[in-house]
Amino acid sequence: MFYLAAAVSDFYIPASEMPEHKIQSSEGPLQITMKMVPKMLSPLVKEWAPEAFVISFKLETDPLVLIHKSRQALEKYRHQVVVANVLESRRSAVVIVTRDSQTPLALSEEEMAQGMEIEEKIVSYLQAQHTAFMGKEG
Repeated sequence: MFYLAAAVSDFYIPASEMPEHKIQSSEGPLQITMKMVPKMLSPLVKEWAPEAFVISFKLETDPLVLIHKSRQALEKYRHQVVVANVLESRRSAVVIVTRDSQTPLALSEEEMAQGMEIEEKIVSYLQAQHTAFMGKEG
């Protein structure tokens, strides 16, 4: 099972383009050009581990596009699951999206008061999904 949360940022500044010394504010406004981080999900699914159970994450700020973008990712990369979340509620609620379903997982007020974290529900749910996947593959 691959559980990918590697896309910390979609952009970066290559080391070769980093300034050697502190950027002086006296030189006026700063304009930064960043490069795209290479997408690793496609080669992982197609070349490195085509039989693996692959899970990715999709974080959005607009809840209205979340499920659509998650399904686009499933179609594009051909993996099994997207854990979809909205920035504002990412610590308390997610939607587990597959080609055939979408399953909301959320913490109750009581669970939050007890210090439970959404990751506990995510991992538990995904363990069951993985077990089912392994049963189909075997």
